[in-house]
Amino acid sequence: QVQLVESGGGSVQPGDSLTLSCAGSGTDLNIFLMGWYRQKPGKQRELVAMFTGFDTIVYADSVKGRFTLSRGNAKNTVTLQMNNLKPEETADYLCHGDQNLSDGRQLYWGQGTQVTVSS
Repeated sequence: QVQLVESGGGSVQPGDSLTLSCAGSGTDLNIFLMGWYRQKPGKQRELVAMFTGFDTIVYADSVKGRFTLSRGNAKNTVTLQMNNLKPEETADYLCHGDQNLSDGRQLYWGQGTQVTVSS
């Protein structure tokens, strides 16, 4: 069973930084397409940053220049460095994996880690 486990969320003030981490387990295969979404209560899940290839990344326009997605040293791990956080970015942040296998496409979601930005 593939699992994605997030860590690094917390409560910070506007302008502060946080680093989120996601670790995948339960598969011997590489999950190259990994990234982060965020969701607020009553709203749709929003893409934040996602690997769309081995080294290619797509970012939400609102986070470009402030957030950086990178791969960890361990297989199926990613980190999201978030700088200059804004109150409107308070949300549940979910790690996402997209694995295209010979027997079908598999989508994975972590349980989420809460990020709260307030003064």
